[in-house]
Amino acid sequence: MTASTPHQPAALTRRAALTGLAAGAGALAVGSTACTAAAAPTPPATASEPAPGAMRLFADPGFNFAGLLALGAAGMRASEVGEVLTAVNAINAAGLSEQTYTDTFRSWGDRLAAPPAAGRDGAAPSQTRRCRSLRAAQYYAQALFYVLGTDKPGDEEAVYRAGRKAWDTFARLCTPAAVTDRVPWGKTRLPLWFFRPDGPAERRPTVILTNGSDGQNLDMWTYGVSAALDRGWNALVYDGPGQGQLLFVEEIPFTTRWETVVSPIVDWLLRREDVDGERIAITGLSMGGNLAPRAAAFEHRLAAVVAQPGCLSPWLGFDKELRDIVTPDKAETNRIWNEEVVPELTPQLAFTVKKRFEIFDRQALRQAREGKVLTDIWTPAQVAMGLDITKVVGRIKAPTLVLDYDFEQFYPGQPRQMYDLLRTRREYVKLTKATGAQLHCSPMAPQQHCDVVFDWLADVLQR
Repeated sequence: MTASTPHQPAALTRRAALTGLAAGAGALAVGSTACTAAAAPTPPATASEPAPGAMRLFADPGFNFAGLLALGAAGMRASEVGEVLTAVNAINAAGLSEQTYTDTFRSWGDRLAAPPAAGRDGAAPSQTRRCRSLRAAQYYAQALFYVLGTDKPGDEEAVYRAGRKAWDTFARLCTPAAVTDRVPWGKTRLPLWFFRPDGPAERRPTVILTNGSDGQNLDMWTYGVSAALDRGWNALVYDGPGQGQLLFVEEIPFTTRWETVVSPIVDWLLRREDVDGERIAITGLSMGGNLAPRAAAFEHRLAAVVAQPGCLSPWLGFDKELRDIVTPDKAETNRIWNEEVVPELTPQLAFTVKKRFEIFDRQALRQAREGKVLTDIWTPAQVAMGLDITKVVGRIKAPTLVLDYDFEQFYPGQPRQMYDLLRTRREYVKLTKATGAQLHCSPMAPQQHCDVVFDWLADVLQR
């Protein structure tokens, strides 16, 4: 692999466009050339810089977005400012690449995952270990996103497992400890973590937190669990197909019928005495802004829905030239892909293609772990296209909040389009650069983000 060479921002060329670098809208990290190469999200020449001054950690906007996510999570204690900036300095000094980014953050994960020094009683302080484990999960997640671009792409599952172990340690050391379970879904089971406030058991509002593609469980802490607990609410985190354990261990890609994922989770919640069954809400972060509304269109036991941001079609996040390659003719589509596109990919663009498509197809995932670019683009493209919810949004009955962001990189225009299609109580809120909440999912302002979401939910769910 040559991905360990210093990273150079990609030029906006047909070659770059053909890779569809904004594809799939990574939940909480973005492909290294995503913002550079995607034509549609580019702001007008007269627009100001999306991440100016001190917000520019890396020269490449994709890496910079990932770094800002890690830095912003400090507001919810899911990272440490000094640790992130020290990692950023080390990466820049070594030469920015998928290799240096992965190695640096993986090292930070290893350091913090180790138990802290024992006290005089011989026991490691549990509170310290809890906090360190959450930060370790963050740094492993940062490494996990880029591992396919390193000289050891086959380490993907191992890096995931390290992050998952840190997350499980954190959840176990919470007060009270998170309730864990595995809910039947198809031939497998969905892992879930149920967080509840400390204190006497009582029926409480509950938020189901839905991740997108590429995000890890710790991101749900940053974008919902912490805020829910602060308000005396329950919060449920889960892995669906294409996410977490189901993707990285069981190799199960995304499904186009997300209601089949959420309904058994609602069933599980309704069996609990500490859940108010009439006040169960669902949120969807990043591509979850497509998944959660899809579920709510068919699962009408949900009392409120939040799309963060609204996403009607993840497929439209791919560049038009790539979308035009994919025709009803599978053989011809794959011929063009393998003969005309793949040979022209730089190592950085090849990494982004691997990352963007591994979530949609088992073969693509396995080839990526072998250091290869997928040879069948047609099959995963069908899944991505099948996630379009334009025709079902009008079926949502629950009140719905649609978020949008200044400089939205992945789904520009789609949040407003979703809002216009809703036929229920609805609200549209745009988070802006004026308060540092710009870019996809407000990476620098998760506290503001949660304030907007949970204030709206409190109003909708009040009794």
